[in-house]
Amino acid sequence: MMDEKLSSVFWNIQQRNLGESEFIQAVKEVLDSLGPVLAKFPKFAEQKIIERICEPERQIIFRVPWQDDRGEVHINRGFRVQFNSALGPYKGGLRFHPSVNLSIIKFLGFEQIFKNALTGMPIGGAKGGSDFDPKGRSDDEVMRFCQSFMTELSRHIGEYTDVPAGDIGVGKREIGYLFGQYKRIRNRYESSVLTGKGLSYGGALVRTEATGYGLGYFVQEMLAAKNETLEGKTCVVSGAGNVAIYAIEKVAQLGGRVVACSDSKGVIYDAEGIDLKAIKKIKEVERGSIEKYCQTRKHAQYQRGGNLWEIECDVALPCATQNELTGRDADALIRNQCKVVAEGANMPTTPEGIAKLVAAGVAYAPGKAANAGGVATSALEMQQNASRDAWSFEFTDRRLATIMKDIHGRCLATADEFGVPGNYALGANIEGFMNVADAMQSLGLI
Repeated sequence: MMDEKLSSVFWNIQQRNLGESEFIQAVKEVLDSLGPVLAKFPKFAEQKIIERICEPERQIIFRVPWQDDRGEVHINRGFRVQFNSALGPYKGGLRFHPSVNLSIIKFLGFEQIFKNALTGMPIGGAKGGSDFDPKGRSDDEVMRFCQSFMTELSRHIGEYTDVPAGDIGVGKREIGYLFGQYKRIRNRYESSVLTGKGLSYGGALVRTEATGYGLGYFVQEMLAAKNETLEGKTCVVSGAGNVAIYAIEKVAQLGGRVVACSDSKGVIYDAEGIDLKAIKKIKEVERGSIEKYCQTRKHAQYQRGGNLWEIECDVALPCATQNELTGRDADALIRNQCKVVAEGANMPTTPEGIAKLVAAGVAYAPGKAANAGGVATSALEMQQNASRDAWSFEFTDRRLATIMKDIHGRCLATADEFGVPGNYALGANIEGFMNVADAMQSLGLI
């Protein structure tokens, strides 16, 4: 139950953001954790830190006109929500997907504040994107859209102001077009204005793999806290995009066996372990459906519209999209004696699902902690750009592993400090909030 002092704050936030269900869900999940913090530090309430942290510093909405290959004009909507810069320049991805709206961008930006704080890096929280769908579009169409999008976005970003990166629908191709247009408009080679760049023009090794690899490292630490390892553990991973692919890769490197993954159309199950090369070819080269997986792996099973969470596993990694793992799915995982659920996507587990997992004693890690490896490595890319340096894959990967181990340790230590031992969700929320709240206090009423 939410602390009584926070209930009225939450009600006011709801009234100010009517219809923004995803954003309200994200705020409630954090506020539910903060009762013990206000009891210990009443000054946060007096200074309205929570009200201030829940109101974006700036919300930018703009139109994006562009032409397709036939000459037809299209109009999309662009967003950038610069949520909080108490710790450093705004940092957060751009998402190109038809589902994008202000509520989704605000929820992602709000989560980003605490995720970025947990990394220990000097970066604030933001998010952006558009309802443009790059699927099925030619390279030229994607380029024209990105150039139009950046023509407006360039007014609001910069290496000391706001540093976007990629997200769903925004990979190296899109980042390249966006960076090229920014350079063209500003007449400056400002390498660290965007992260997730190609290696030939300032990108960092491990950035592509970072979110999935970081998730694997975090799960390794969760199991170590139980005196266990990933060796021999059966795992399922929802999604078949960047995060899922590299989570599968890292889990396999650490000794686990991923037997199932999914995309928007269905689920594949391979009892021998997912063939990552086949998945990469289908998704990264052919940009097709994972149904094709069974054409080369004849023993594998494909179920159109299937439910991944009903497959028996020791470790479940939701890496697709928000609210994909429901209360009913949590029941199935609990029934099949799943030990660990760690989020590779942002807010993929519903509040009911989280409550059931925690009550059943399943180790549950929220995305703001478990998938922080992506933004942490983005910050490492910024460091390399600032120093005109390029680090090796092995060096950057070691830095990533250290950061994820540190996040895990601080989440557990904070959970212990506030009387909820082993609760990663409360530990992550409180630790992230405390870091930002301390900085906001220091900066005065701004």
